Amino acid sequence: MSDSITNLLQNNRRWAEKIRKDDPGFFENLSHQQTPKYLWIGCSDSRVPANQITGLAPGEVFVHRNVANQVIHTDLNCLSVIQFAVDVLKVEHVIVCGHYGCGGVKAALQKMELGLIDNWLRHIQDIAETHHPKLNAVKDENKRWDALAEFNVMEQVYNVGQTTVVQNAWKQRQNLTIHGWIYGITDGLLRDLEISISSAEDALRKHVTLSKK
Repeated sequence: MSDSITNLLQNNRRWAEKIRKDDPGFFENLSHQQTPKYLWIGCSDSRVPANQITGLAPGEVFVHRNVANQVIHTDLNCLSVIQFAVDVLKVEHVIVCGHYGCGGVKAALQKMELGLIDNWLRHIQDIAETHHPKLNAVKDENKRWDALAEFNVMEQVYNVGQTTVVQNAWKQRQNLTIHGWIYGITDGLLRDLEISISSAEDALRKHVTLSKK
């Protein structure tokens, strides 16, 4: 086993030992239940760890991550996570969180050819085409990149709200709100994009507003 992998195992033992020292019953209590209030749908980027940037402990947030934090209606992995979180865990908040400096968004914006992932990023290219006039008006390339990252989050919030799982939850009056956030890697801060939706009607209204921005 390589030294780098051995280091990970050693880090784990130190971490577990510290947790047990600070809270002797932590792991015992954690093993008996999982009752998070939050589902986090974020980017796979290694610089955006959900628990750490929100200050939440293990067991407090249910996490799904993929390249460029997308919610695609043919992605059974993501849909299964949403279904389990909403129907079984009864989370109250779904947070779609993108980040500035996202490599997937940049690849889509610049139409890079990277291989298989090009098919995945095609969805973000569609978003870029939808918002082409607004993006084209942004002359600074980095700001245009950031703007597309924001538009991507907003579209994914709408996509979560259009899933049958969420639609059914709202029909049953389940308390469930979807939020759109974006994270700044250069300053460590989360920003609310003010696109939260709590009902099917709200989702449609916000999407119409977004399309006119």
